[in-house]
Amino acid sequence: MKFRVDRDAFADAVTWTARALPARPAVPVLAGMRLEVADTASDTLRLSGFDYEVSAQASVDVHAEEAGSVLVPGRLLAEIVRTLPPHPVEFHVEGSRALLTCGNARFTLLTLPLEDYPTLPAMPRTIGSAPADVFATAVRQVLPSTSRDDTLPMLTGVHLTFRGDTILLAATDRYRIAVREMWWKPEEVDIDTSALVPARTLGDFSRSLTGGNVDIALSTSDSRGAGEGMIGFEHDGKRTTTRLIDSDFVSYESRFPTEFAAQADVPVAPLAEAVKRVALVADRSTPVRLSFTSSEVVLEAGSGDDAQALEALEVNFEGEPMRIAFNSQYFLDGLTNVETERAFLRFVAPTRPAVITGTPAKEGGKPDFRYLVMPLRLA
Repeated sequence: MKFRVDRDAFADAVTWTARALPARPAVPVLAGMRLEVADTASDTLRLSGFDYEVSAQASVDVHAEEAGSVLVPGRLLAEIVRTLPPHPVEFHVEGSRALLTCGNARFTLLTLPLEDYPTLPAMPRTIGSAPADVFATAVRQVLPSTSRDDTLPMLTGVHLTFRGDTILLAATDRYRIAVREMWWKPEEVDIDTSALVPARTLGDFSRSLTGGNVDIALSTSDSRGAGEGMIGFEHDGKRTTTRLIDSDFVSYESRFPTEFAAQADVPVAPLAEAVKRVALVADRSTPVRLSFTSSEVVLEAGSGDDAQALEALEVNFEGEPMRIAFNSQYFLDGLTNVETERAFLRFVAPTRPAVITGTPAKEGGKPDFRYLVMPLRLA
């Protein structure tokens, strides 16, 4: 196996594929990254990583002199390519060693037993495609609301509902719920299915998305997406697959209030900056308090002998004056993911969930992004 490749293109493909490699592999061979040139006529290098749960594949154009395949330590290769000088990379295999040359830099890597490497799963059937940049934004908006607690697998995923020409992305950690609605182009117009996707895998893939479309592939054991299944995404020569989380997702729509006692129309950036400043004096268990009146909101944090902060900001508020408190990071995760310059904060009561949305594209329309957050009790 021997090829020559552009340094930046090679580094991008290697770095992306390495994301799927386990930090502590169950067997040593899973730490490997497979590099394959199927034939010299195609001049295409395919890179693969797999840990029995998540697979990643990337393709890059090369000038191939000899076809072949090899398995090398993936994370080490990723560290090497990130530091290479700006020159073309030459790579070839001699026996049990892989030799990499870039300018005056040379590396020799010991190969891993390719015959022990597992076969990557096939891509499921494509069910549709979505604008890549919109899909990446939607994932970014809901991802902070997923849980890091593996004892409740359901909460560590993003729930995707594919219904007609709409995708609904939802996530919750029990203290907040984020929901994003977006348009896509399904293969079947009457599609109605869902999938619970591991948040980490979805986040890693979405960060690589740029322009164009992302193809979405899905296989489930039933029409609802429950049970064993797999989802795949493909974009710009990169593809990934992951097993679905085998769990039912919460029925979240009923958690959103339909009637509100008060509403604030706030500027997103100034309010977010004010919350960040005030929160500097609060520890993780101390809430940021917001007191709304008809023309302003007063933000406070700290009390008693502790450090204290106070800041006022002009807002448009409708309803009886209200004083409510939030975990500052939970509040910011909702506010900063609103895509419009102004946001609506809707309240039922100081002890009931509040809802943050952006300004709808059309008057009277539904916002694309909704974020429900539980308040903290005031002493």
